[in-house]
Amino acid sequence: MRLLITFALFLFAFAKAYSQDITGVWKTVDEESGIVKSHVEIFEKDGKYYGKVLKVLDPAAPDIPLCVNCDGNLKDAPIEGLVIINDLEEKGKVYKNGTVLDPENGKSYECKIWLNEDNPDLLMVRGYILFLYRTQTWLRLK
Repeated sequence: MRLLITFALFLFAFAKAYSQDITGVWKTVDEESGIVKSHVEIFEKDGKYYGKVLKVLDPAAPDIPLCVNCDGNLKDAPIEGLVIINDLEEKGKVYKNGTVLDPENGKSYECKIWLNEDNPDLLMVRGYILFLYRTQTWLRLK
């Protein structure tokens, strides 16, 4: 019996270690042009998930892109280093009850994200207000 329990715990730990999750670095892609615009790191802190812009790749962006349309203490903050996803909670395969900031327009939206069921290297990022939403597909940076 002890051997069976040990084996079951080993299998659980092995499966968890090799399962795909949302943490890591993701490429954001402009839906219209297909151009990669930035790299965003998704990380876990105190049981919640956050996303921070590591690098802005948009060739049209200034040398130090700023969040010019943001309000409050984020007004004119550098976009690189800016936490744009806040307080997501894991609910099964979906992460929700958080917010996402669009640095281009300075607006925050309710957010939920999940891995594409067919390809865990695709992250579905949805920002919404009431029943209106937009979903982007981010690509895992390897």
